[in-house]
Amino acid sequence: MNSRERVATAMQLGVPDRVPVMCQLAIGHYFLYSGLAPLEVWFTSEGFAEALVKLARRYHFDGILVNLPGRDPDWETHVDRIDTAPRETRVHWKNGCFTTVPHDDNPHYYQPDGSRYFPTFEEVDPGALFYVEPWDLSDITYPYTWGMEAEPRPRDAFFPPWNVDTVRAVRAKAGPELSVHGELFSPFAQLLELLNYENALLAILDDPGKVHACLAVLAEGAIDLGRRLAAEEIDAIDMASPFAGAGLISRQHYQEFVLPYERRVIDGIHAVRPDLPLYTHTCGSIGDRLDLMLETRTNGIDTLDPPPLGTVELPEAKRILAGKAFIKGNVDPVNTLLNGTRERILADVAERLAIGAEVGGYILSTACAVAPHTRSEHIELLAAVASSSS
Repeated sequence: MNSRERVATAMQLGVPDRVPVMCQLAIGHYFLYSGLAPLEVWFTSEGFAEALVKLARRYHFDGILVNLPGRDPDWETHVDRIDTAPRETRVHWKNGCFTTVPHDDNPHYYQPDGSRYFPTFEEVDPGALFYVEPWDLSDITYPYTWGMEAEPRPRDAFFPPWNVDTVRAVRAKAGPELSVHGELFSPFAQLLELLNYENALLAILDDPGKVHACLAVLAEGAIDLGRRLAAEEIDAIDMASPFAGAGLISRQHYQEFVLPYERRVIDGIHAVRPDLPLYTHTCGSIGDRLDLMLETRTNGIDTLDPPPLGTVELPEAKRILAGKAFIKGNVDPVNTLLNGTRERILADVAERLAIGAEVGGYILSTACAVAPHTRSEHIELLAAVASSSS
């Protein structure tokens, strides 16, 4: 099997020739280890695509998650000046705002006074929403605009044509052998990013009716993006829903504000491409809601953070999910991969492989993104152990 076939077999709940390996890397890791300038990685579709493919090959990953949208090819026309310092680059825009680009962490966009913009829940009109992209070049705007555009786009032409450029560039660079996955944000995650987390959680308590109205519209935007991704040559879509764990919301709130809208997104995309695997990325404490996550009709569950980061024990997850959804994750990215010894990494990975490989449907991965300063030789051990265990 090649890598693409190996991942496809696992996502179809089958038993491949060996357990596939596919990790999401933190943006800061690409800045530090890709050999490309952070500005090139963050601001250009071609640069991020090159970084994704380069490190996937270095670490012998079987698949790539494209977790940033395509970039406006004319972004530089909006730049006033660029200031560089040893640990950070600052891009000053002609509109007076600026973006800080650390050498090892996610960039952020700031208003002229140094604040980050978030609308209040009171000023948000559900009818003015469609989709919220947290990693656009200008972060969050309301009503939503892309990059440095001045006017919101109509819903029937909301996503700019360059939105899928990175996905296309990754497929072209990776060739047909690697599994390529797109990403979209769940309606609940979009709402939290729009309002900032604390304010969004308060909105659930203060005005649940308006929250439902917002989520319904944001689901339509996610379906639109998902269908656009499904029209590309991709092998799966990851629905990022990082804030739907017990650390932030209860099972009851999950059932009310997350489950129905994620199911609506999954059904909406499967309506046009029923064969495309859609899986859910939720961080932290999800051991108490794996059964509810299955009710969204997701094809797989990603991260499965083990203690102490989360509450998922892999044997229990396999018992609940086997034959129903594939599993991706469960290797502790901090205590094992970042701070662990070689011996601990080998032992932890071997244990996950022994449990996960049984009856198939498992992709070896860190439970969340690989931390920026994780040593390359530590990451390389994942594929080495998976290959030796086949």
